[in-house]
Amino acid sequence: MNDDPPLAGCRTEDEVVRAVRRWISREVPGHWRAAAERGGRGAVRSVREPGEYRAWYPAFARSGLVAPQWPADYGGLGWPRALARAAERELAPYHLPRLNPLGLNLAAPALFEYGTHEQRLRFLPRIVSNEEVWCQLFSEPGAGSDLASLATRAERDGRGWRITGQKVWTTWAHLADFGVLLARTDPDVPKRRGITYFLLDMRQPGVEVRPLRHIGGEVDFNEVFLDGAAVPDTQRVGEVNDGWRVARATLSGERQMVSGSGSGGVDRIGGSGTRRLVRLARERSGRGLPYGWDDTGTRHRLVRLWCEEQIRGWTNDRVRSGLRSGLPPGPESSIGKVHGSELNQRVQEVAARMLGPAGTAWEGKPGKYAESMPAEVRGMLRSRANTIEGGTSEVNKNILAERVLGLPKEPDPWEGRPWREVPRG
Repeated sequence: MNDDPPLAGCRTEDEVVRAVRRWISREVPGHWRAAAERGGRGAVRSVREPGEYRAWYPAFARSGLVAPQWPADYGGLGWPRALARAAERELAPYHLPRLNPLGLNLAAPALFEYGTHEQRLRFLPRIVSNEEVWCQLFSEPGAGSDLASLATRAERDGRGWRITGQKVWTTWAHLADFGVLLARTDPDVPKRRGITYFLLDMRQPGVEVRPLRHIGGEVDFNEVFLDGAAVPDTQRVGEVNDGWRVARATLSGERQMVSGSGSGGVDRIGGSGTRRLVRLARERSGRGLPYGWDDTGTRHRLVRLWCEEQIRGWTNDRVRSGLRSGLPPGPESSIGKVHGSELNQRVQEVAARMLGPAGTAWEGKPGKYAESMPAEVRGMLRSRANTIEGGTSEVNKNILAERVLGLPKEPDPWEGRPWREVPRG
């Protein structure tokens, strides 16, 4: 008779390891397991279609392993960090990525820090299960780097609010069911004091989503037009006019999310960071192609990138150590964002450079050349957005200067003036 506890009952790392292994043998499809045991994450990708993974994902969500540190009422297991890390080590070879990353990393931190118990019960379990996909409605045509100058308005309408305005560069808005939204509720106070944080239903009249196509042919970003869209007051997070403080939880989560390996297009070259580049270089050398591991310049660039990747990992570990101590991600997350986004651009550029002339021209059907674009070229093109999305590098460097290094704030001649008096672009 097996007396090992179920996942929810595990209290030690040994119990977690045994319980997760039982769960894997019972719930993870056999051909995924066989591929993982044969060749790890890359082999799993080769035998599993994205649609197949989405169809299976509810089994992952039901286990609580998607967010094991969350309380059970919210879709997790209530584990401390050490148990969650033990589980992640067991899951890693099977490549089980979390779906709904904007819900998990942007909406959830604000709900945990400022939301009510009722809001958490309503939204967090459906974020974990991927039943409700999320986006972030922050940036506007005239309020990107200076987000606090946003002009989208929220006006009282009985027991709720009506939202009017425009958002832009909204990742996955065309797929989203809900969005975290910042809107101005008082134009007569300084810009950061008159903003409120809402949870907006994207599937309603008054919300129009228009895709923005990347240079590589993909659609990730959108512009969103809001014309009297309704939000009940029960979907306001935090106090009225205190949304800027709530937004910091979302922004810190976003910077941490996009600062790790795999951010902003690394997966487009078929793997993670420099390890994949080394494999590509060795494959090219083995086939007698130029720009492979035998090429001194290529090898030098790869080693340099590998060193930077280690630094990036150590920096992210510093942020995670704060999280393990119960602290929310703070301005320190901007360090990983700045370095990680620029590093990924260099990784993608080297991947495209290794193709040589094949990276500048390729065969394809008329009108569909983007679809036949090499993955390395697509990744390089997509990575150009890395230093803009999630807060520009310039803004994040200001955050580091002011809130980490303690340097004087950048002068603002309009500091303290009511929002309606401040000029906007």
